[in-house]
Amino acid sequence: SISQKIILEYNILINRRSDFMIIQSKRVWVLGQFLEAQLEIENGTIVNVLAYGAKPVDEDYGDKRIVPGFIDIHTHGAYGWDTNDATEDGLRNWMKHIPEEGVTAICPTTITQTEEVLTKAVENVAKVVREGYEGAEILGIHFEGPYLDMKYKGAQPEQCIVKGTIEQFERFQKAADGLIKIITMATEQDDDFVLTKYLADKGVVVSIGHSAATYEQASMAVANGAKSMTHVFNGMTAFHHRDPGLVGAAMRFRDTYGEVICDGNHSTPAALNDYYTAKGRDYAIMITDALMVKGLPTGTKVLFGGNEIELYPDGSAHLTSTKGLAGSTLKVNEGLKVLVEKALVPFDAALNSCTLNPARLLQIDDRKGKLVTGHDADIVVLNDDYSVEMTYVKGQKAF
Repeated sequence: SISQKIILEYNILINRRSDFMIIQSKRVWVLGQFLEAQLEIENGTIVNVLAYGAKPVDEDYGDKRIVPGFIDIHTHGAYGWDTNDATEDGLRNWMKHIPEEGVTAICPTTITQTEEVLTKAVENVAKVVREGYEGAEILGIHFEGPYLDMKYKGAQPEQCIVKGTIEQFERFQKAADGLIKIITMATEQDDDFVLTKYLADKGVVVSIGHSAATYEQASMAVANGAKSMTHVFNGMTAFHHRDPGLVGAAMRFRDTYGEVICDGNHSTPAALNDYYTAKGRDYAIMITDALMVKGLPTGTKVLFGGNEIELYPDGSAHLTSTKGLAGSTLKVNEGLKVLVEKALVPFDAALNSCTLNPARLLQIDDRKGKLVTGHDADIVVLNDDYSVEMTYVKGQKAF
């Protein structure tokens, strides 16, 4: 009866706890499509996906798009702070504010430096994880360098590039409390793929990057345990129709993951379209490769890995010495807009690349990357212009 329904709804409302919430929209991204649906959240987890209007709700977002939280697995810093700075306050401030662009999970990323600097950097991340923080979840550390190629080093300081060894990596991983989840390295410098195979055995993702690898060398690296490629098109051997290089390998290896910076500067929209067309909806990963100048005024100059960089009006960061690209200040929600509106990438492929695909690479897709029962309530509410209306991290309003 109507009276029983009113009583039921009233009891739901008065018994609702702070760790329980229902939100709804006429566009909720479920199973690769937008559905009219409700998400019932308890203790930071999605416990029910219901039809729109099934129960009284805490938030009704109307026609706004509700999508999974964004995951950025390659990003160095923001707001004047860099992972190599190794200060707790800087890392905490970054995690607290990054949900403003819809990011709910992140891999703070190092840059090549001395063993002492890198050890302090990973120790700092481990300490913050142990002691607690607010905002986006730290999934682990992306260790970019120091095992790179000199020719394709980009903005990485050449004086600190070294040959990788298991012994040195074990020291880094011990300092990191086991939090190093991804390593970018020039696998062609790894004799007999000794380190590559060791890392693969330990569950650390080997991503080929800042590398002079040929197509054939890349093939052997993947066959011996490499699973991804770092910022495809940048810091690697270019494509030629008689010498495909690492870019050709990234396009040809359909079931190997590959990151790509989707700011429209590091790779044009046409190149992004080519890459996503070749890669499909399951293996491309959008990254920001954002630097500490993200969130700072145009013209700001800072030291990055010992080299001075300057923030340009288009959001890109360049070395002041060579004018070469050093990184970006991209926001993930803006990268999604570039992919869909400028590169004309299908929405499902573009969204997967900053949600489900990085979760799969890190083997955490059993709890992240989708809006389904049993997954973390990491949720972004997007306006039609791709601005972020609201971000939830494990069910808590983070922005």
